[in-house]
Amino acid sequence: MGYMTIEEHSSTVLHLKRSPGIRSWSLLVGIASVGLAAAYYSSDSIPWKVFYIAGCLFVAMQNMEEWEEAVFDKTKNLIELKTFSLYTYVLTLWRKGQEKVVLDLTHLHDICVQEERVRYLGKGYLLMLRLATGFSYPLTQSATLGGRSDVEAVAALLKRFLGVEELQRCRHQEEKAEFGEDEDEEGDSLDNSSESVDEDEL
Repeated sequence: MGYMTIEEHSSTVLHLKRSPGIRSWSLLVGIASVGLAAAYYSSDSIPWKVFYIAGCLFVAMQNMEEWEEAVFDKTKNLIELKTFSLYTYVLTLWRKGQEKVVLDLTHLHDICVQEERVRYLGKGYLLMLRLATGFSYPLTQSATLGGRSDVEAVAALLKRFLGVEELQRCRHQEEKAEFGEDEDEEGDSLDNSSESVDEDEL
């Protein structure tokens, strides 16, 4: 799958990973080459040449996509979303480069594909995890350009693994049953009120 690759898939654990794509590495090589060329052909002093190279590498890392992982564990009822950013790793002097978000798997309400505008590059697509608490989290921080079918394939895989459609069907049936009981109770109360009115008239 172009959106994310399957690292592990069992009956209880689904582990998905994503690495920077060709576009990110091409930008890194291209921008770094500009810095190297500027330093090579420039007649400035060595500190300035180092500044050219470091500045271009810094800009290239800033535009790189992140390394991302998503682990769905049925035994622990947890969702772990991990993100590693090379730009943050260098910017914080190797103190912090990875972030992790832990969600309760039992609160997962729906999984859907969302369209997102990517600056200068057009439309992108990513997966959104919608929770029963009302919050939504993206499966990945960066969208996939022009690859809706890949994102929908991952969505279908997650729905099959987690049984989201079956849960939605059960919830819908429970809501219909509760709605039917409420209607029956309202009907009984109306019948009782009409009987009391008749008795008062008598």
